[in-house]
Parts: sequence; C-alpha cells; structure tokens
Amino acid sequence: MKQRISGLKILLAFLLLAGQQGAFAPAVSAKDKSAAADPNDLTFRLYQLLDGNYGGKLGNFYLITDVYRDPSSPQEELQHILRVDYDKDRGFGKLNIYVRSVGKIQPDQMKAYTTKEFYEFGESDQEKFVKTDPGPLGKTGDVYLRAEGDRPLATTPITDDARKSYETILTQYLIPALQKK
Repeated sequence: MKQRISGLKILLAFLLLAGQQGAFAPAVSAKDKSAAADPNDLTFRLYQLLDGNYGGKLGNFYLITDVYRDPSSPQEELQHILRVDYDKDRGFGKLNIYVRSVGKIQPDQMKAYTTKEFYEFGESDQEKFVKTDPGPLGKTGDVYLRAEGDRPLATTPITDDARKSYETILTQYLIPALQKK
C-alpha cells in the first residue's frame, strides 16, 4: 500500500510541477492561435459590430431588402424580408438569419405597416442561415435550411450559391443597416 501511495504522490507532484513550468501551455496556445478569426471575414465583422454596439444581443431585428422577379411567375415582383437574431452567449447558433418573401412593398404600405408585420405577412421562411463561429458559411456547426415549393424548411447542403446569398445579405443589407441604426 505504501508503494502505491508514494507512486501516486510522485505522479501528482510531477503533474503539479509540469503545470507550474508551463509544460502544457504550448498545446493550449496553439489551439487558441488556430481559432483566431480573420478580421476581414464578414461574420467576424458582424459579430464585432453586434458585440460592440448592441451588447452581444440582437433580438428579432427585421429588415426589408431586395426586389426580385418571381421565378415561377416572371411578371410578379417580390421582396425579401429578413429577421435576424443574435446572442453571443449561445453555444450553438449564435446568429440566425431568416428570409421570407412578400409582394413588392408600395410606398403607402410602408407608412401603414411595420417591418415586423411585413415579415409576418410572408407566412413562412424560405431560407434560414445558422452560424456559430466566424468564417465563411460551411464551417463545422453552420446550418443552411431551404424550403422547396410549399414544403417547410429542411437542411440543405451548403453550396456556393448559398454562400453567395449569405455574403450578399451581410454586405449589402445587414451590416450597413446595423451601422446606421
């Protein structure tokens, strides 16, 4: 029994001494360096803006964006409405961007309804982007959902088109709108 205790004491003393000497520090610091985000990354810039100007939380921010032609009915114009939700303390899905469509909004309608009401007129989401960590869309933990036809949102592979759509939302609409607010 004495031999066993003394062996445990030696192991414990070794681990304690190694920890004080920084023997485990290189492994930890190497991990931290690889996790450093690119300051030019769009998601990183958005997170910095939301953390600095909005206290790390943005609940149900609505935004009217582009006008486009309905692919199934080219004479009809539609407009995208975004709902954005962000919480830096969430472990997964810190950023959620929901995309809906409504008929093209007329100037008199803008006076009568709020952006949230326009979003609710859309009835169902067409797309949803979920980001946890900075970096391009498609990193581990990112999710892209898309509705096809009358079906509800479903997980869809992240393609170059999805990445382009995400980047367009951030660069042309979301970041500029949050900087103005």
